[in-house]
Amino acid sequence: MRIIEMDALADQPISRFDSQGFRIGRLGLLHTTHVMAANVAPGGVIGRHPAVSRQVLIVITGTASVSGEDGIAHTLRPGQAAVWAAGEHHETRTDDGLRALIIE
Repeated sequence: MRIIEMDALADQPISRFDSQGFRIGRLGLLHTTHVMAANVAPGGVIGRHPAVSRQVLIVITGTASVSGEDGIAHTLRPGQAAVWAAGEHHETRTDDGLRALIIE
């Protein structure tokens, strides 16, 4: 598992089309991409399971406690993401509720 600071990832300024204050960064290429919105209720869990493909969870609101293959929990806040490799067992928990994007 790898933890990403989204602010640091978006390091390329874009000014095309009269854009202002816009920065972008690539997470990585995925061959077949599914983007999903996820809501997890307070105290909820996305149970430990293997990632079918490379998977990214981006926290939008709330906090998440995520772990990868090693089972060590890391707390993510809005603007952070976790990336799991294909086949990596992982889990997501939240005490206060969570809205996230999941890309796989």
